[in-house]
Amino acid sequence: MNFLTYEKHNIMKIDEAILNKIGTISELVVTQESGITSRTIVNAQHTNITLFAFDAGQTISEHITPYHALVQVPQGEIEITIGGELNVVKSGQTIVMPKDIPHSLIAKGKSIMILTLMKEKE
Repeated sequence: MNFLTYEKHNIMKIDEAILNKIGTISELVVTQESGITSRTIVNAQHTNITLFAFDAGQTISEHITPYHALVQVPQGEIEITIGGELNVVKSGQTIVMPKDIPHSLIAKGKSIMILTLMKEKE
């Protein structure tokens, strides 16, 4: 993957393949049978944006992150458990996962997720 680097100190990297191009999310990240694929499209000092494609039934086990995370589901349906509470996020919906709270997910069908990690300023 080629990244375009801005600033002298590698503060932001953007996947060059997405710059100035019209397309769909499903063209940027493709579902693999019985798997999960991901593609980081922005890696910046305070923000990271990663696309995920899930086949039905694929999971990400419970974990904790030190950043708030905005989840957008442009396609499919994903069950996200945050701090023991089940949330069903359907196509076109979003949820914000708070930092330092355990969370996990399962794709109920073929699904795509946009994950934006929001890092606090130092």
